[in-house]
Amino acid sequence: MKVNVIVVPLNLGCDCIGAEQAPNHLREHGMMKIIRSHGHRGFDLGNLYIPPVREEDKYARGYQMKYLDTIVEVNTNLAELGYDTLRGGAFPLIIGGDHSLGLGSASGVGKCFDDFGIIWLDAHGDLNTHETTPSGNIHGMPLSALMGLGEKELVNLYAPGNKVQPRNVFLVGTRSLDQGERELIEREQLSVYPMEVIREKGIRFVGEDIQRKLKERKIRNVHVSIDIDSIDPRFAPGTGTPVAEGLLPVEFKQFIDSIISTNLIKSMDLVELNPILDKDGKTTTLCLDIIDYVMQRI
Repeated sequence: MKVNVIVVPLNLGCDCIGAEQAPNHLREHGMMKIIRSHGHRGFDLGNLYIPPVREEDKYARGYQMKYLDTIVEVNTNLAELGYDTLRGGAFPLIIGGDHSLGLGSASGVGKCFDDFGIIWLDAHGDLNTHETTPSGNIHGMPLSALMGLGEKELVNLYAPGNKVQPRNVFLVGTRSLDQGERELIEREQLSVYPMEVIREKGIRFVGEDIQRKLKERKIRNVHVSIDIDSIDPRFAPGTGTPVAEGLLPVEFKQFIDSIISTNLIKSMDLVELNPILDKDGKTTTLCLDIIDYVMQRI
């Protein structure tokens, strides 16, 4: 398989220094060698350009969303690059950077496929809007925008309107939701598999339930977005917003096996590693292990 590695050294969505260093950090620790070791034709497309912006200008467009203009520009470019990669028959592997890039990566997939779904592994919902956000950080808003909800510049990024139907969105590993996100989940009847469900019914149930829904809803193409904070911080401490009681690495791998077995996975994000916070290198090793595990099976 041809794998285009698209690197997005973005930290404006989380407003925290460090996430922008993750892609080069993973490169230096052998990311491309790992991909190619499994027989893939791996191409490092280089770093997506992040325009410089002064911290004092973070609220230039208002007090609800930080760095809006720059994040829209970066995500629009990412969407086009991801779309071109898919149209060329390659697999886009997007390495972040913070999770605001999920808006661009999934928007590119949405332009390529009408019948697509999103599996979003994250401790958080990323379902806030400019009206509900407690922080103004756009890495907490990409999924709602992809569903057509929230600030129009995010919703209409790359193409007008929503990129995915809410019924085709699946959240896994959530355990930290804001009130506005809870209300949105209830209103849109989203498929959410929080950690209490995973502990009660097991990760195998989650994988099987999502497989069933993918089939029932005739979803033939899936974008997987992995926030490393979906995994318990005992195993992934090097991230900006860790939340206790997350997925165990073995559960994560069991779930990945389940969704890859569908042969529907067309693209993937890996985001929110912060090397500055990864004092013992544990999270870096885990990210590389995830890349290795996926590339063995994709």
